[in-house]
Amino acid sequence: MTLARWLMGAFMLTVLFLLGLATVWAPDKPVAMLTARWAPPPSRFIALGGMQVHLRDEGPRTDSVPIVLVHGTSASLHTWNGWAESMRGSRRVIRFDLPGFGLTGPSPDNDYALAAYTRFTLQLLDSLGVSRFAIAGNSLGGEVAWEVAAAAPDRVAALLLVDAAGYKIVSQTVPIGFRMARAEWLAWLFTRILPRSVVESSVRSVYGDPSRVTDSLVTRYFELTLREGNRASLPRRFAQSANGADSARITAVRAPTLIMWGGRDGLIPPDHAGRFARDIPGSRLELFPELGHVPHEEDPVRTAAAARTFLACPHC
Repeated sequence: MTLARWLMGAFMLTVLFLLGLATVWAPDKPVAMLTARWAPPPSRFIALGGMQVHLRDEGPRTDSVPIVLVHGTSASLHTWNGWAESMRGSRRVIRFDLPGFGLTGPSPDNDYALAAYTRFTLQLLDSLGVSRFAIAGNSLGGEVAWEVAAAAPDRVAALLLVDAAGYKIVSQTVPIGFRMARAEWLAWLFTRILPRSVVESSVRSVYGDPSRVTDSLVTRYFELTLREGNRASLPRRFAQSANGADSARITAVRAPTLIMWGGRDGLIPPDHAGRFARDIPGSRLELFPELGHVPHEEDPVRTAAAARTFLACPHC
């Protein structure tokens, strides 16, 4: 092979590499670029702990015990759209983006430990003047919810755990996006390159029926992941996760509790539901056999109906 042909071949390989890189190059987006699409009314932002926290506070202010909805890792308040629509006609519904996720973005002190999320949730509710509430959470949000219930038992009227974290997790399936964020050698690349297909695969992997995952749903997860600082926060969040180290505190929960679980959850297996049921006295358990890790999002109609029934009489 002549030098000229070798150089031409190297040039063509470089061009193909750059073209391929261009298709997956995904720099961070300033929050201002995302707000119009993902934070229309009733969304608003409030200052708390050096952050502008994205939240939605809907429904009648006469409701003395609002329902607080807490999302999981790499999700946002939008994951509860179906529940909010179902409940806001009769209940005050409060939801927000946790630090490191959604439009709230990263924590100024990079503290993503469970204790920090618990303090954040209570401080946010204090800022809204909410003294007593019911709280529901999914995955990480479920862990935050039961920690809030254990830390402030006089404030929590009812607890709903939706495929909640809490015990040491041995997952059957892990979204590829989570695997990338946990790999130290990929940390720099992860904050700059993000194929949309990775996000789609990750979302589909947490649904019991992947055919329910729509293009618009993938777009939402993809664009909010690109919010400036979110991808850099995710490896820190995983590094600070205790993975079941606080599980002994679950037995301190005394609030009336509904445990909801997707039977096809491969991220936090369904046997964790039984462990919660054993450790929380008087709790109720409802399994949705065909749903996955995010049953509230995958089938909001049925899961919200179960939640409403429980909230109507949590002591029944």
